[in-house]
Amino acid sequence: MRIGQLSAATGVSRDTLRFYEDQGLIRARRLENGYRDYPDEVQALVHYIKTAQKLGFTLAEVGNKLPAVWGAPEPGPAIAQLLAEKLHEIDERIEGLRGLRDQLAVRVALECPLLNGPAAKRD
Repeated sequence: MRIGQLSAATGVSRDTLRFYEDQGLIRARRLENGYRDYPDEVQALVHYIKTAQKLGFTLAEVGNKLPAVWGAPEPGPAIAQLLAEKLHEIDERIEGLRGLRDQLAVRVALECPLLNGPAAKRD
């Protein structure tokens, strides 16, 4: 499958596909004329990468976990584990943000020096 065909099939731009290849996320063999030739399974892999990004995974995270997930005989359990780990990470981030929000709310209620200190006075 050529890059234009893969782009049309996945909705991912040619530039993005080249970037994925540069990052080692997908592979193509080169034809004699220099064109990229992607195996058919790369289409599913590109969909996996895009879905992972939509779920909050960085390309670095995708790349680090790709061999374990994509190379597994049955990727379902490996993917479920990754999703559970990401969910835990997001829950921790939410908890940290709640704590930060609570601190800010207290400072606002106490008319914090950050709001009413010398730097805030303008004459």
